[in-house]
Amino acid sequence: MPTFVSLTRLRIRSFRFLPQFAWHAVRSNRQVQRAPGFLTGSLLADRSWTFWTMTLWDSERSMRAYMTSGAHKAAMPHLLHWCDEASVAHWTQPTPNLPTWTEADRRMRESGRISKVLHPSPQHASMNYRAPRTTATGAIRRA
Repeated sequence: MPTFVSLTRLRIRSFRFLPQFAWHAVRSNRQVQRAPGFLTGSLLADRSWTFWTMTLWDSERSMRAYMTSGAHKAAMPHLLHWCDEASVAHWTQPTPNLPTWTEADRRMRESGRISKVLHPSPQHASMNYRAPRTTATGAIRRA
């Protein structure tokens, strides 16, 4: 059965937004662990206050139900102001295994799309960012 992969990359534009971002991230993480259709995931704390999430779902429908409800829905409007770079990528794959972060970066650059931010960096529109530092990663598991 194919799995749906959701990938996000967010760069927080100022240190002052990190505490609020972290609070919302913890709440969203708790929500995803209990979300119907969620299979597994991973977080990556990259350099320069950049954060990646990669989640596997049984369907796009399950991912969208999570995204548009609860703690995640409450966090999303803040990202317009907090981030100077934001992008997403989605794809389906035949296996329920998480891709490597190198593969995720490739997918983001090839088929990702930028998200709206109010204070974009010069690199935002082109997604011309440094390759991610893949050493600070953590698993997201079902509760």
